[in-house]
Amino acid sequence: MTTIRQHILVLAAILAVFSPALRSEQPQKASRSTQEDRLKKLEERADAAEKAASSAMMEKDYITRTQKQYESYYQKVLNTQMWTLGIMGLILTGVFVLVAKFSLKMIDEQTKTATAGATVQMRNEYARALAKEVQKLWDSNAADVRKLKETLTAQSAELEQNLKDRSDFQMQFVQALAESLDERQGDSTLTFRNALRTYKSGKPRNLIEAKVGATTARSIFESLRRKHRENYVDKAREELADSLYNDLEEELALAALQSPWLTPLINERSPALPDPPAPEPAAEARSIATIPETGSPEPDLPFDEESDSCRLLNT
Repeated sequence: MTTIRQHILVLAAILAVFSPALRSEQPQKASRSTQEDRLKKLEERADAAEKAASSAMMEKDYITRTQKQYESYYQKVLNTQMWTLGIMGLILTGVFVLVAKFSLKMIDEQTKTATAGATVQMRNEYARALAKEVQKLWDSNAADVRKLKETLTAQSAELEQNLKDRSDFQMQFVQALAESLDERQGDSTLTFRNALRTYKSGKPRNLIEAKVGATTARSIFESLRRKHRENYVDKAREELADSLYNDLEEELALAALQSPWLTPLINERSPALPDPPAPEPAAEARSIATIPETGSPEPDLPFDEESDSCRLLNT
């Protein structure tokens, strides 16, 4: 403020010095009053300028103080907001951590629940599949056992029937031999016929050898020959006409080899068939074709009943 006033006074002095020179034509009295007026005006201007400067300085100080206050206020607000944002960030971070932890826990529980459910479902499916497989295996084993049981039952029944037929045949054959030894030729013939019938029933199963069947058939005809000494040939021919001897061509052929007198009778029953181009020797002995007659009658082979019975029992 003092510096401004000094500048104003200097300017007034300068004007006072130079103004008389400029207006030298006016009277000195007028110049003095004019100078005084000017000095007053200059003083007034200086006072106004001083007041304006003082007001400007005050306004500047006010603005500066206000600006500092606002700066301090905004700095505090900024700090408060920063702290608030920091606290909110921490709170949000904590909340996020809690939410994430809770979410992870929920996901873990859901995963465990889903895994447990899937495990139970898989276990149930496995149990059902295992039960089905066990049932199938049980049914298959039951079917196999039933089939095996049926097979064993059939085999047992077949073996039992075979044993029964073999025992019946042996018993009938031995009984017929005993009756033949007692000179009861009629009874022995019937018993031998029953034995031959038993042999024929077991022939499809190969139960008894063909030699034994041939021996049984020969024993029938030998019993007829002993019983009917004069007309035994006719009786033998009638016997051969029986249906019992159907399908027994092999046995009759073997019997004819043991008793040659049966050869023409068997040939009458089975007409001669044309010989094959090259018959095998082994086939001739078991052929069902006509048995060639011997050129000259040979004596019958001895009918050894004891030896036949021994061979039968050995078989």
